[in-house]
Amino acid sequence: MQAIILCGGLATRLGDTTKMVPKVLLDIAGRTVLEWQIQLLKDANVQEVILASGHLHNVLYARVGQHYAGVRVRYAKEERRLGTGGAIQNAMRCITTSPFFVLNGDILLANFSPQQMLSSFYRDMAGLLLSIHVPDIRPYGEIVADSEGRITAFREKHPTCRAGYINSGVYLFNQTIADAFPTEQHSFSIERDVFPNVRDLYTLQTDADWIDIGVPERLAYARQHFQNGDLQ
Repeated sequence: MQAIILCGGLATRLGDTTKMVPKVLLDIAGRTVLEWQIQLLKDANVQEVILASGHLHNVLYARVGQHYAGVRVRYAKEERRLGTGGAIQNAMRCITTSPFFVLNGDILLANFSPQQMLSSFYRDMAGLLLSIHVPDIRPYGEIVADSEGRITAFREKHPTCRAGYINSGVYLFNQTIADAFPTEQHSFSIERDVFPNVRDLYTLQTDADWIDIGVPERLAYARQHFQNGDLQ
């Protein structure tokens, strides 16, 4: 099985931290973010990872090579910024399996196995998004689904504090997801330009521990609390 990890962004929110080091190579409890993500994916028998690279590609390749943390590694380098959707489209040239996983390169998960997503995936699904329960949805967009898990709406950031389910940045896609990609647009967002227009898009809701390390305070929190693959 294969997976795409999106790791080509500029990571400007992290400032000097990622001027010389890609986010996926930042150290968290003695391992890189990429090592933690690969460990997670290996629970679902992922044997090959495609790194959708761009910014600091040469640094990434020099550190990771073609085998890393027990899996084969390939690269889908973007020559110009493609957005999350364009990066996935570019990396799908290397995809031969269906379904396949896609992960944002700045997230950590604990107390969860992606095997649960495989068990919930059916052939008629275009995709299955992992949604995380959080006590305050204000910093995020909300995923709304019916009783069968079919996504009915994506809501932008909510002004009031309340609990809800948010996009975790972990996806399981059928290759037919490409049918919803823009045909004339090379740079596009999977979240804004694709998901709202896809039929048969589902979500698996979970209470798993999740953290996005894309801003300094969350990176510091992860470094303090993420130990042995768990949030302490």
